Amino acid sequence: MSDWLKVIEGDAPLIVAFPHVGTQLADVGHLFASEWLARRDADWWVDELYAFAADLGATLVSTRISRSVIDLNRDPSGASLYPGQTTTELCPTTTFDGEPLYSGEAPGEAEIAHRRALWFDPYHAALQAQIDRLRAVHDRVVLYDAHSIRSHVPRLFDGELPQFNIGTNGGATCDPTLAAAVEHICAASGESHVLDGRFRGGWTTRHYGQPDKGVHAIQMELAIRGYMDEPEVPSEANWPPAFDPARAAAITETLSQIMKAARTFALQES
Repeated sequence: MSDWLKVIEGDAPLIVAFPHVGTQLADVGHLFASEWLARRDADWWVDELYAFAADLGATLVSTRISRSVIDLNRDPSGASLYPGQTTTELCPTTTFDGEPLYSGEAPGEAEIAHRRALWFDPYHAALQAQIDRLRAVHDRVVLYDAHSIRSHVPRLFDGELPQFNIGTNGGATCDPTLAAAVEHICAASGESHVLDGRFRGGWTTRHYGQPDKGVHAIQMELAIRGYMDEPEVPSEANWPPAFDPARAAAITETLSQIMKAARTFALQES
């Protein structure tokens, strides 16, 4: 579709979205205090981790634009998704750890609007188009928003994050049967999990999840330790580690079960 937006169409009523796997800084890279910091908080290798989903007939939507340029999973109005809790903005000004991303002036309203028009709006237009395409032939569609984050980010959450963080915004974005099926698979894996904990679902999940209209959205935030070795202190020398399918095999099996359960749910008559 473009050099920064990739859509792989499938026929199953399942869409997997990857809003944070990108590392491209486009034409604004020179504005950042550190290009490495501007790329560090990507959801590293998540699109590689879920590549198997295409073989299940899922549609995959991903972007190469870094979340530091514009975060495609934030409310475009700028409103916080987690009032009272630390979070990053539509056009982030800090890293997850609080380091400033810009050495000079942060993006103003005009620049934010420019970035929205270039990247945010086309990404979500593509996502909506895929939802509409699949809803035209299926009673139900599952939109699965795929994420990952370091296991320890004290500024954002206390202690070690559970391995599987399922987000449905308190049950508002999908049928409880789907959430229960995903939670059951996570529990059976033997790894830690939580439903609607620190990460209850970002703008994508909340915006598109309309169970009464046949669109069931669910977010999965993985602790990165599940598929690669996390250094105690990430640095330019050690971060990110390379993706190793063998290292990720155990969690890939669990995610495959989740994808199959989501597809089965969507194929059931509503």
